[in-house]
Amino acid sequence: MTEKSTAGQSTQSDAELIGPDRTLLIVDDDGPFLRRLARAMEARGFTVDIAESVAEGIAKAKGNPPKHAVIDLRLGDGSGLDVIEAIRGRRDDTRMIVLTGYGNIATAVNAVKLGAVDYLSKPADADDIFAALVQRSGERVEPPENPMSADRVRWEHIQRVYEMCDRNVSETARRLNMHRRTLQRILAKRAPK
Repeated sequence: MTEKSTAGQSTQSDAELIGPDRTLLIVDDDGPFLRRLARAMEARGFTVDIAESVAEGIAKAKGNPPKHAVIDLRLGDGSGLDVIEAIRGRRDDTRMIVLTGYGNIATAVNAVKLGAVDYLSKPADADDIFAALVQRSGERVEPPENPMSADRVRWEHIQRVYEMCDRNVSETARRLNMHRRTLQRILAKRAPK
């Protein structure tokens, strides 16, 4: 989609929506997702730089603070909030989007206080991320057409905790405050739609 039309405005290209400073930093420790998103954003006109860790993201933010940023909240070596602080310390007009698979109100509020303009739950697609990056203040983002079901969100959360516990069922059950057999039944099923 190279043209976008909104009520009462003329049609604009992606490049016009982005503006003159097209720099974008994407920080995510999921390598395949990071590279797919980088390609998608380059195709829309951004000049993309990527980082796979908090340390790398902070270094790139200090070296060349971007106009736009997409930052995963949970990274292997810490919190994406540290990258947000580093960017905000160098540049106060950066439009930052926080991505997370662990959405909750407290982290959303903290991210916004630090300067993020939006907070998207994974899996977010390139269109949602682009719309959030170029959204002007006062505009409302359209809700997703096909949001994940509550069962799917629950299943995704259980899978992430299970992976964080190195696939240890007992430890995962303890952290989720769930009976081990109940967890085993959930893990044995296919992902809900």
